[in-house]
Parts: sequence; structure tokens; C-alpha cells
Amino acid sequence: MRQLKIQKSITNRNSEALDKYLVEIGRAPMVSIDEEIELAQAIRKGGRAGERAKNKLIEANLRFVVSVAKQYQHQGLTLTDLIDEGNIGLIKAAERFDETRGFKFISYAVWWIR
Repeated sequence: MRQLKIQKSITNRNSEALDKYLVEIGRAPMVSIDEEIELAQAIRKGGRAGERAKNKLIEANLRFVVSVAKQYQHQGLTLTDLIDEGNIGLIKAAERFDETRGFKFISYAVWWIR
């Protein structure tokens, strides 16, 4: 069987950036369901505390965006583009999430991420 030689390409810089991004989001702590509810309430109140809460909720769920993006990876868009679009959906989901309906945030967010 013939072996293929893998050559470095111009996209190497993108993969290094992606690797760094994956390491950074891996460091973000997960949030519990109770924390999720508190964050959603703070987001709804708005203000500076609401922005911090939104950022914390988003950062805690960035790994999920990557896992969804990997499922759609070979359909014409690059992985980084898919992650970017998924992150936009995650932001919209964080802004519109209603914790009083009894669902976990990620169950709601998956529709915005896809």
C-alpha cells in the first residue's frame, strides 16, 4: 500500500489558532444547573452583572459548539467557520433563554447552534 506524505500547507496557521482556541475553551469551568438558572436571571436583569453572567454562560458552553461543528465538518465549510457560526447561535441563545420553562440551557441552545 502506498503511503501518502502529509505536507504542511498555508492553513497550518489556522490549525495552530484552532488548537490554541480548543485549549483555552477547555479551561473554562462548566456550570451546574443551579448556576445556569442564576446566570439566566442575571442576564434578564441586564446591566454589567448581566453581561458578566452572559459571558460566563457562553464560555461554559463553547465546548458544545465545537462538538456540534465537528458533526457538520465535511459539508463545505471549514471547522473554524462552523465554530464561528455556532458561537453566534450560542450568543443568541444566551440572550433569549428563559429558565422558567424548566429546560436546561444547552437543550434550548442546540437549536440556535445548529
